[in-house]
Formats: sequence, structure tokens, C-alpha cells
Amino acid sequence: MSARNGGGADTVEMRAREARLASRTLASLSGEIRTAALERVAVELARQGDRISESNATDCTRAEKEGLAAPLRKRLRFDGGKQLQAIAGVRSVAALADPVGRVLERRELDEGLILTRRTTPIGVVAMIFESRPDALVQIASLALKSGNAVVLKGGSEARDSNRVLASVIHDAACAAGAPPGWLQLIETREDVGRLLALDTYIDLVIPRGSNEFVRYIMDNTRIPVMGHADGICHLFLDRGAEPEMAVALTVDSKTQYVAVCNALETLLVHADAAPGLLPVVGEALRKKGVLLRGCPRTREILPGIDPADESDWATEYLDLLLAVRVVDSLDEAIAHINRWGSGHTDGIVTGDARRAERFLREVDSASVMWNSSTRFADGFRYGLGAEVGISTSRLHARGPVGVEGLLSYKWILTGRGHVVADYAEGGKVFTHRDLPGGDNEIL
Repeated sequence: MSARNGGGADTVEMRAREARLASRTLASLSGEIRTAALERVAVELARQGDRISESNATDCTRAEKEGLAAPLRKRLRFDGGKQLQAIAGVRSVAALADPVGRVLERRELDEGLILTRRTTPIGVVAMIFESRPDALVQIASLALKSGNAVVLKGGSEARDSNRVLASVIHDAACAAGAPPGWLQLIETREDVGRLLALDTYIDLVIPRGSNEFVRYIMDNTRIPVMGHADGICHLFLDRGAEPEMAVALTVDSKTQYVAVCNALETLLVHADAAPGLLPVVGEALRKKGVLLRGCPRTREILPGIDPADESDWATEYLDLLLAVRVVDSLDEAIAHINRWGSGHTDGIVTGDARRAERFLREVDSASVMWNSSTRFADGFRYGLGAEVGISTSRLHARGPVGVEGLLSYKWILTGRGHVVADYAEGGKVFTHRDLPGGDNEIL
């Protein structure tokens, strides 16, 4: 059986029900089986690379004919290099320690009455994402490693790529012992609306897209939502920032890959450093094809650039555009980021450890950087194997979300015939003594 696609209310509910049934089996599989399934997925993705490339070429040709925006076309492309990176990501996830059944805490409530808290899969996760076929590979891999069934909805522009990838991944995992139906694919906006009503079967929705899109999902479902919204990322060049480092980090943060959520969108420069830094940073960006939009003080130093207004501070360009603002203090830089940023990733370039510490402590973002590129905010680079996205919320998971973000936990209590009446009425008292974590056996 392969991952199925299609539409209609009955079909969507049927697939969600199948995912729920598969999730029970998947959660009970050993870590060895889930790891073997991921290794089989990596092998099949490599073996069927030509088939995947053909489907992606079809999507890319159609997207160009339909006038899809250049940043989205860049995200859509899933060529040989990206395929190799995706396969490496699958293998990296496979190599992670088994996250399911891990002991989080053990406590003796009384002699022979032991309470244990252990990690468990969430159950069924629905992922709604944009035109990035590699996102499908990442979420499927992380779901499989963490023992979750998954329902996927990619962008229509990646329809052919998603169909082939879902089929290859589903069938490869099943051949290694995963239950049929653990991965389901839906394709239309109507399917999404139907899915959001299925709180009986779906435990978590993860949307990746604009703030408006994430808010729409939150407003139209009773299912818990883990939001992955805009990436309005900042880099602050503090007074005394080393010029060569400032140039390197600004260029890398902005241009290493412009069409991603951890790319730099606003550059802040301390007024004391601006006269010396802005000309060299601006020239380095110009050589990379970046167009600058600046505040009035920026334009005094770089008179040939376009003016910026408040709409630029709130824009995720995902393109070779960068907004630049000169600020008078560290306080003003922090205030700007907390006012206009999306809580994604923000960094400071400075040689002053105390000022860096203030920045890292007071900037309210999921990832904060000191003398490093914003592009490091990534699940693979953080050693998570892969990521389902970057969470800008403050609950459950924050920042790059790997397997840990797809886990819940359960309480397990073992006793010897203990009854509450002995404690409520019989005078017995609890010991409440913390114990070592122990191994992964229940008893």
C-alpha cells in the first residue's frame, strides 16, 4: 500500500482514521524497527532519484509557466544537491538515539509505589507547508523516528514531487516494518478545511507559512497548533564591531540562501559604527546583488539606496532585498527587534561580552546569536537531525523543532496493592523521594 492522495470529505476522514490506527502500531514498534525503516527510506530515496527528479522538473516547469514568484520557485527546486542533503538528513535522523520511552523522571511515592514519566509520541501530526519538497522528507523522517503517524499537505505547486516522495517514503518504511497508512497525503485547500475539523483523529497541526496563514489555521480548528510563521530576522552591528566579521556575517546571513525563514531581512547598525561599517558592508552586499532600503540616517551614508519605511521593518523579503536602520543604542536595537521581529532568529556582532549578554537575554526570539550567522538556526545544523520547521511560539517547542518537539509523555505508576484510603484516612504518609532515571523498562 502506498501513501494515497485525493480529495473529498469522506476520503480525508478515512485517511485521518487510517493514520490514527497506524499511529497505535507505530508507537508500539521498537526503536530498532523505526531506525531500520528510516535507513530503508534513505536507500530508496537514493535509488529512485531519477524518478524524483523527473517529478520535480514537471513541477518546476509548470511553476515557471504559471508565474510563481522567484523565491518560491527556488524553494520548489529539488535537484541532485538538495536530494543528497535530504538523504543525509534522513540518515542523520536515523542515527539519533531512540527518543520514545525515555525516562524523564522517577519518584518513589512510598515504599513499592513508583511513579515514572516517559516520553511518548504525540499520535497523529498534520503538517501543512509551502513549496518545499525537502520539508516533506524532513517531517516524514522525524515523524517516523518519534513514532508518529503524519498527514501531509504541501503546496499545489509541488504536487508531483510530493506524490512521488510520499509514495517512496511510505512504501520503503512499510517494507521495513512500519504499519501501512502511517503517512497520508492530502492535496487541496478543501481537504485542509475538512482536516481541521477532525480533532478526533488529529492531535497536532503544524502550519508553515505566513502569519496570516498560521492565524487562519488557529482560528479554524479545535486541534492544537504549533505555529511556524514569518522569519523577520535581524543582525545588529554594535559599536566596535570588527569590520571583517561584520561584513562576513551580514553577507552570509543575507545571501547564503535568501529564500528561507532564517535569512537576514533587517540590518541594524549602531550610530557610532555606521560611518565606518555601512560603506564596506553595503559594497559587499552590492557585489552579491542585494538591493538596500534605508532609513534617512542610512541614506546619508549610502545616498544611492532606496528609502525604507515602517512596512519594510515588518517585511519578510525572501529575496535580494535588505532593510537597514541606524540606531543610537543597544536599547534601541533591542526595542526595534522586539517590536518588529517575528521572534524567529536575531543576532548581534560585538566584541563586548556584557553587551552581547544583554542582547541574548533581552531579545525575545527563539534563537539569538552572538558573532554568528542567522543561517545557523536550523534543525540539521543544531544537531537535531532535521526539523519540521521553526516554532516562534513559547509553548511545547520553540526554535528548530526536531524529534523532541513531536513527543509528549505519560505517567506510569506501579505499586503493590496500594490504595489512597491508607493515605487519606489511615495515617500513611508519602515519601516523595526522587530516584535515578533507570533504563527503559517499565518495571
